[in-house]
Amino acid sequence: MERKEILSIVDHTLLAQTATWEDIKEILDDAMKYETASACIPAAYVKQAAEYVEGKLPICTVIGFPNGYHTTAVKVFETKNAIANGSSEIDMVINIGFLKDGRYEEVEEEIRQIHEACDGKILKVIIETCLLTEEEKIKACEIVTNAGAEFIKTSTGFSTAGATFDDVALMKEHVGENVKIKAAGGISSFDDAEKFISLGASRLGTSRLIKIMKNTDNGAGY
Repeated sequence: MERKEILSIVDHTLLAQTATWEDIKEILDDAMKYETASACIPAAYVKQAAEYVEGKLPICTVIGFPNGYHTTAVKVFETKNAIANGSSEIDMVINIGFLKDGRYEEVEEEIRQIHEACDGKILKVIIETCLLTEEEKIKACEIVTNAGAEFIKTSTGFSTAGATFDDVALMKEHVGENVKIKAAGGISSFDDAEKFISLGASRLGTSRLIKIMKNTDNGAGY
């Protein structure tokens, strides 16, 4: 695959706690220059970012992040607020403890409520694969499929590990045909990105690929 094609499915991401507006602007400028799928940024910057890009770039933000144990009401409010502020994509974290407790209907209902709050915008559901058993990952695929979300996503990037090839392959096998896969966390090369895509990922969450472009002749040849 050409690098441009890979970058077109990247959510160029900055979610560090120390991110300043200058840092966010750099992410937005780079995402627009390299024509990524979106820029994924903290919710506090969504309104400012949406105004800054003036419709030239989809803005993505995170809900219940990074631990997922906010109440459903809080996550729904966060979602509605983010959409009102100009976010066009939402990446939410499930309640991992509820999944482990076998409270599957509650996990599914929460996703469904957040999907409804998205009001037609894209919802990606982060299941934090590094904290789950294989059985729990498979169950999460079923839940996300039933809840009607557009994407299932591997990781926050804030836990013990990020995306793995095995997890993406497993998700591809068990998720419904209408659910896409986002691999995120630790994607550090274009070779890795291409491998994730070949295994079934149709969106990638990373900032490292843009850094590679910027460090290679300032992106010459893009």
